[in-house]
Amino acid sequence: MKFKFNKENLDLMNRNPDNWKWGIFYFNPKDPRMVVPKQNFLLGGTLNFGNIYTYLILLGIILLILIVSFFHLSGKTF
Repeated sequence: MKFKFNKENLDLMNRNPDNWKWGIFYFNPKDPRMVVPKQNFLLGGTLNFGNIYTYLILLGIILLILIVSFFHLSGKTF
């Protein structure tokens, strides 16, 4: 039987303490979401570090910052 990702199942995965590393990092490869609500939903969301796309987005942001910094420091403009 295929696991269905409805709101109840996603909420259960989010509330499971085994999916939270050190209480602040959410790591669940079975959860398809890249951004999940924090344990206290009033504080916003956090990244799902069990999702490979999270790492690709973070790498892209870091590369963008490095490229912009390089061009800024070298005096070149776009």
